[in-house]
Amino acid sequence: MELIRGPVNLRERHRGCVVTIGTFDGIHIGHQALLSRLCEHASRLGRPAMLLTFEPMPREYLMPERPPARLTSWRERWHILLGRGIEYVCVLRFDERLRNLSGQEFVSLLADQLHSHLVVVGHDFRFGRRGEDTVASLIEFGKARGFEVDVVPPLLLGGVRVSSSGIREALSRGDFELARSWLGRPYSMTGRVLRGNQLGRKLGFPTANLRTGRRRVPVAGIFAVRVHGVAASPLPGVASLGTRPTVEGGGEMLLEVHLFDFAGDLYGREIEVEFVSKLRDEERFADLEALVAQMNLDAANARRILTK
Repeated sequence: MELIRGPVNLRERHRGCVVTIGTFDGIHIGHQALLSRLCEHASRLGRPAMLLTFEPMPREYLMPERPPARLTSWRERWHILLGRGIEYVCVLRFDERLRNLSGQEFVSLLADQLHSHLVVVGHDFRFGRRGEDTVASLIEFGKARGFEVDVVPPLLLGGVRVSSSGIREALSRGDFELARSWLGRPYSMTGRVLRGNQLGRKLGFPTANLRTGRRRVPVAGIFAVRVHGVAASPLPGVASLGTRPTVEGGGEMLLEVHLFDFAGDLYGREIEVEFVSKLRDEERFADLEALVAQMNLDAANARRILTK
């Protein structure tokens, strides 16, 4: 899978693809159905499959004071896409220029720069300034500009449309089972372990610390977790995702994971933290002694949940 950073880096081999367009935050089972359709067309036509996406996410740019929580960082999306039959991922920088393209100008990108052979989109796809154009207009543009359009219907589970916003809502209320069923995998975060101030070790709870790699996270609090990438099978633990209000120097959003009965060095290792159950919200304690007492309770609760 090859990354293309904007139209300026397009080469002849990138042209004439079967193309899909979207943010694909979370790459949930609805996204996966669309990507499967993309790759089916690519295989049938003997053409490469390309995913055209945006960075930052459009709503992050348009709502900087209250951006949507990201289900996946850019790096996580890349890893999830690997092995799905997509040959090219073209990333467009979402800025004022792109924001203000008319629908016709955006179609010119598809037709004149990408030479798209066929475009696969979801039923609710919109494009152009203020989302002025819909799937119907894309089909008409395609007829005029020489590419076909295939519209993929929504994926329903229990009569409800699977969506990234629905997953964000489920995660915000701690419903990890619903999130798992809509994502097609457990909800997790991946990152490289940082060297911190080692306060957790002094308190009897050494932690592996990860930055979240996104502007807003869809979950926060204390969790029972399983950690992948350390041993042959996932290891149980307890994690805090928040700003550490009790600790001096807190404030940055950080994922801190304590692995049960583990004493190895994880600095620099990339690990995946699977969220199993929410234990409680983050809170400020009067002192470190009260914090440690609660950490012991959290660890006991996490062990109980993970050994069910």
